Amino acid sequence: MKKVTIDEIELILSNATDVPVQWVGQAEALRQLLACWITVDPRDLPLTPRIIGYPGTGKTTLGIAAARERRQDVYIMQCTSDTRPEDLLVTPVLSEKGKISYHASPLLSAAISGGIAILDEGNRMSEKSWASLAGLFDNRRMVESVVAGIVINAHKEFRAAVTMNEDSSTFEIPDYIMSRLQPGIEPGFPSREDELKILEYNLPFSAEEVLDLCVNFLQKAHGLDLPYSIRDGINAIRYTLKQRETSPDADTGALFENALQQILGKEALDLDSLAAKRKASGDTLPGMGLGDFFFPDNDDLNPDNPGIT
Repeated sequence: MKKVTIDEIELILSNATDVPVQWVGQAEALRQLLACWITVDPRDLPLTPRIIGYPGTGKTTLGIAAARERRQDVYIMQCTSDTRPEDLLVTPVLSEKGKISYHASPLLSAAISGGIAILDEGNRMSEKSWASLAGLFDNRRMVESVVAGIVINAHKEFRAAVTMNEDSSTFEIPDYIMSRLQPGIEPGFPSREDELKILEYNLPFSAEEVLDLCVNFLQKAHGLDLPYSIRDGINAIRYTLKQRETSPDADTGALFENALQQILGKEALDLDSLAAKRKASGDTLPGMGLGDFFFPDNDDLNPDNPGIT
């Protein structure tokens, strides 16, 4: 248990996350994140990017992998709609002897120790919580804990990123906070080859037949702009393998379809119909081209604009 003292207040730091991960493929997303954390001059400051995508697309894994590349400790701060400002900083804890001890959050522990903080699912937090972090993510590089009555200056090696899910259960982050969380990085869905490598890495015990069934399903879903992810695929494979243990004579394809139905719903068995329904309702995932990272959709300079020839 590591402790530090700031302005005569002793803080107990959170432990860094020790999760072995490997980022497979999509080297450009990793390159972009690492670029955000570089400083090109002693007067320069690192950026705090947003890693954007649908649940299960590897956003947190990307952040952890980038931290490992930099050989820095990584701290994961899980954000929810109930996260309070002080949850992000210092929590007072009453001991058995009636003494109050102050526990630093994973985010604050990263800022103090010079680690890397990943604010996971940041757009589930309210504006009030975000407001408490404004000074940490601009040129001030500091934050104030009202509970502990101290001001903490971030270590020069402190870095951060925020993952954000693209779904309807999130808050809209105000512009003054968004201006501090730049740029946006969108890993997107992997290629067939990369997707197979990711599944093999996470499920080295899986039969090749089940891996192929899953990759075929996921690649078709990606081609139809349906938000089924690697995480969905991993769950489907795990359940298929477990079913095979109890029904060894059953057809593997039938077991996989049953896994899809029970995990993702009946609509996952007919991706074409599901895609048509989503398109008719306007609920589709926009395709991302290189130009989308630099130009608005309707910009004449955007090479992905259909009007450009």
